[in-house]
Amino acid sequence: MTLDTEVSSLRQVPLFREVEPARLKLLAFTSERVHFEAGQRFFTRGDPADAAYLILEGEAAVSLDGPAGPIRLALLGANALVGEMGILADQPRSATVTAEGPTTALRIDRGVFLELLAQFPQISIAVMRELALRLEQTNQALVQSRA
Repeated sequence: MTLDTEVSSLRQVPLFREVEPARLKLLAFTSERVHFEAGQRFFTRGDPADAAYLILEGEAAVSLDGPAGPIRLALLGANALVGEMGILADQPRSATVTAEGPTTALRIDRGVFLELLAQFPQISIAVMRELALRLEQTNQALVQSRA
C-alpha cells in the first residue's frame, strides 16, 4: 500500500478527520500496518503498553481471564482504538485483545501516539470521550449483572 493510500485510509477514521494531510502522512510513515488471523492476539494482559492499535478492518475481542474462563468485555470493529489505556496510564496491558477473524490494524508506537495527543487536542478529547463511554458501558454491565 502506498503512503498516499494509507493517508486516504486514515482520513476516513473519525478520530483523524481534523488532522492535516501532512501530519497524517507522518503518522502513516511512522506507523505499521499489521494483520492478524482469527484467534491471534494483539497483546495479552500484563504485556508492556508499547503501542496503540487502530482497527482498520475486522473485529477484535477485549477480554479478561475469569475463574470460569475468559470474560468478554467488548467487541471492537473498524475505526476503534485499542491499547491506549495502558499508554495513558503508563501501566501494563489491563486486558487481552484477540482478533475475531482476519483483522487489519495500524500499530501506532507509544511515543508517536503520545505526540499525536499532545499536538492535537481534538484527538485527545475524542480519546477521552471513548474511554468515558467504555467506562459507562462497563458500569451498566456491572449493574445488570448484579440485578
